[in-house]
Amino acid sequence: MIIGVGIDVCDVERFSQTLERRPGLVARLFTPAEAFRTPASLAARFAAKEALAKALGAPQGMSWQDAEIVTDDAGRPSFVVRGTVAAQAEAAGVVSIHVSLSHDAGIASAVVVCEG
Repeated sequence: MIIGVGIDVCDVERFSQTLERRPGLVARLFTPAEAFRTPASLAARFAAKEALAKALGAPQGMSWQDAEIVTDDAGRPSFVVRGTVAAQAEAAGVVSIHVSLSHDAGIASAVVVCEG
């Protein structure tokens, strides 16, 4: 059963400029394993975290660090959730989180489906 669906888009150039103006934002939004990626990849990961929050009903108090995008050997993304995000997912009855990322023509996007 689908618990929630979220989608988000992010302008890569604007996101990159924001990160340049606020260097501490990278550490606040991304885990060390995510932080080394290109601006387009970071924008897609930010969009995924936003989409996940929407799929969970946009609850307050979730830490960006508690939702990490990892990729398998084939490049397929997935979420690793812990702490505040895992607690929200559990409370909503989520047992599986599906994520798709894309970036092209200066726009990064993500779709998240939470399944119970």
